[in-house]
Amino acid sequence: MITARRTVFFISDGTAITAETLGQSLLTQFNHILFEQITLPFIDTAAKAERAVNQINMEARQTGLPPIIFSTLINADIRSIIMKSQSKFFDLFEVFIDRLEQVLNVESSHTIGRYHSFVSNGIYDVRIDAVNYALGNDDGISTKNYDKADIIVVGVSRTGKTPTCLYLGMQFGIYAANYPLTEEDLFGRYDELPNVLIPFRKKLYGLTIKPERLHRIRSERRSQSRYASLHQCQLEIAAAETLFLSEHIPYINITTVSVEEIAATVLHECGLQRRVL
Repeated sequence: MITARRTVFFISDGTAITAETLGQSLLTQFNHILFEQITLPFIDTAAKAERAVNQINMEARQTGLPPIIFSTLINADIRSIIMKSQSKFFDLFEVFIDRLEQVLNVESSHTIGRYHSFVSNGIYDVRIDAVNYALGNDDGISTKNYDKADIIVVGVSRTGKTPTCLYLGMQFGIYAANYPLTEEDLFGRYDELPNVLIPFRKKLYGLTIKPERLHRIRSERRSQSRYASLHQCQLEIAAAETLFLSEHIPYINITTVSVEEIAATVLHECGLQRRVL
């Protein structure tokens, strides 16, 4: 139950991805508050910082509460401008940089966008290859390259197979294919794997979901169709889970789980070694 609302700004002189990732991880611990999230990337001049302050202060006046700011601003002058706003300011870098400087006994470079130069071309190539593999082996389009897969994600339609495979490729460099379990797979050969998957049994990982949630997702795509009906969703999910159990395929219920958590679970439970950091 939502008991309060707060506005949150993620501000950076780079992409703001780090501010979003760390900030959102912290916000998940306060599930009774609805957070209106605003991202302001590339705040790298005083003029941009002043415009950001005006936006923050306007939000404070409209809501009657100081917005929360998660910042990864490197430039001290720009950071000081933002800190003058009517907000509660959390500097995510300062928390760690000062202590790291003490532990390492050296000053940090304070360079904007340093992470991107830290990532080598080799790692970039691994990410691209893994993402291309996921796209080329998505939704059973092709099964001829399954021998190259690190993992083959299986599940009924609309259970998050594609985003999971793309995330595994992008974040971890994992070669992930996915195969959709159709009615023919589930009801034509009861409790048996489709022939194409049998040689790769040890690479399989299942995704399932509550039928009610699947019904809502499918209804957004094909409203009032048999495919989206609650009864059909119930039948398919029950058959898929029976298949997972009978074939000893590990699986996860993704109803309330983010794609990041799904991918991390797959990586851990399957003992996969990430190729990129």
